[in-house]
Amino acid sequence: MPPETYDIAVVGGGTAGCFAAATAARDGLDVALLERKSASEGGHIACGDAIKGTSTFPDVIDLEYLREESFTNENIRRARFENPKTGENLDIGFGDASGAVVDRKRYGEILLEEADRAGADVHYDTVVQDVVQNGAVTGVTATTHGSVREFEADIVVDAAGSLSLLQDRADFEGTTFDTNVNYQQFCSAYREIVEVPEPVEWHDAIVFKPASELGYLWYFPRTPTEINVGLGFQMNKPPMKLVEELKRDLRNRPEFEGATVKDKLGAALPTRRPYDSAVAPGYIAVGDAAGHVNPCTGGGIPGAAKAGVWAAEVAADAIADGDTSERALWEYNRRVQTDFGKRFAAMDLYNIWGGTHDVDELVDIISAMPGQQLVDALGADGTTSMSWPLKIRTALETFGHWRTLFRVKKLNDLAGELKTIYEDYPTTPDGFADWQSRRDDLMETVYDVTGAEPKY
Repeated sequence: MPPETYDIAVVGGGTAGCFAAATAARDGLDVALLERKSASEGGHIACGDAIKGTSTFPDVIDLEYLREESFTNENIRRARFENPKTGENLDIGFGDASGAVVDRKRYGEILLEEADRAGADVHYDTVVQDVVQNGAVTGVTATTHGSVREFEADIVVDAAGSLSLLQDRADFEGTTFDTNVNYQQFCSAYREIVEVPEPVEWHDAIVFKPASELGYLWYFPRTPTEINVGLGFQMNKPPMKLVEELKRDLRNRPEFEGATVKDKLGAALPTRRPYDSAVAPGYIAVGDAAGHVNPCTGGGIPGAAKAGVWAAEVAADAIADGDTSERALWEYNRRVQTDFGKRFAAMDLYNIWGGTHDVDELVDIISAMPGQQLVDALGADGTTSMSWPLKIRTALETFGHWRTLFRVKKLNDLAGELKTIYEDYPTTPDGFADWQSRRDDLMETVYDVTGAEPKY
C-alpha cells in the first residue's frame, strides 16, 4: 500500500494534538490526526478535570461551544487544603476570579470534532508503531485493524503523551532534542468519577490533601454530586498503592457513603521541567510528550493548547519555506521556554526541594503559611512575598522549621534567577549549549541548597 501523504501528521488526539491539527488545517495544510482510540472512546483520558476557564485557550476553535458542552461546573470560587494531621481545613478564595471543572471525555470529543471541522483528517483506531526517518523524520507507520499504513509528512507533531513511543523509535543523535528523560521524572496518577447521593458542601471548591508520599489527593466536583477523585505520587519515591490509598480516604468521608463509581482510569504524567529542546529535523513534540505540565500541580491543559498552536504555526512557516530543519523549527522552542516554560522550570525547583522532606514536615509548613501567599507560590510565577507583620506571625507559627524556611527563601531567589535565564532562551540553536551551561550552573546551586540528588 503506498504511503498516505500529508503536510503534517499529528500523533495523538489530546489537547495538544487537536489544537495543533485544527490550527494547521485552518492554515490550509493537509493534516492527518492519528488517534489510537476508537471514535466512541476518543477523548477518554485520565485527568483531574479542573481548569481556569476558556480564557486560557488559544482562539482557534469554537471556545463557546467547548464551554457549553463540556464545562459542567463553572462556579469554583475557592481552594481547600486539608491538613491530615489536625483535621483542619484552609479555604482560600479566588476573589473575583473563578475556575471550572469539565467532563474530560466530552471535552476531548469536542476537540476532536473541532479538528475535524477545521479540515484535518482524523484517523481513529490508528496505533502508531514507528517513525520513518532518513536524516529527518518524514512520517510514521501505524496499524489500523491489523493493516499496516504509512503516513508520509513534511513534519510529524508528537502529541503522543508521556514517555511517547515515537521518542523511543526516533534517532535524535546529532540533534538538540532533549533525551535526558527517565521515569523518575514522572508521576503516577489514578482517578475515579464518583456519584454521591447528596450534594457535597464544597461543590464550589477544589479540594487538595497531602498523600502519604510526595503528591496529593484531589476532590474536584464536576457537579454537586459528581466528583472527580484521585491522587498521584512521584515515581522517584517508594511505590504507592494508589487505589488502596484513595479508597481508604474515601471510606473516611461521610459524604461518600453509598457512592457509585462511574469510571476509573490511571495515567503517568511528567512532573519535570519542559524539554530543553523539543524539535529535531521534521519533528516537534508538544504537551505531555514535551514535559509541558506544571510539575507541582500536574496541570497541563493550557500549556498543551498553546504548544499545539505554536507547533502548527512554526511548522506551517517551515513548510512554506521548504525547510524543516531543526533551525527552521527553533522558534517553537523559544516561544515555549519564554512563556510557560520558564514558570514550569521555576516550579520544578520546589518539586526537587519537596522530595528531600517527609510529608509531615511539609504539611506543618504549609499549614503555617498565609493562604494567599500559598496560592501565589503555587501559581503562575512560583514566587511570593508578604508584609512584615505577616512575616513575623508566620515566623512564630513555623518555629522549629526556620532552617527549612531559610532554604525555601534561597530557593525562591534561585527560582527568580532561573526564570531570567529562561527568558534569555536563544533565538537559534547556535546559543543553545551556552544557555544550557548557564542553567546547569544554577541547578548545581539548587542541589547544594536543597541537598537533593540531581534530577537531570
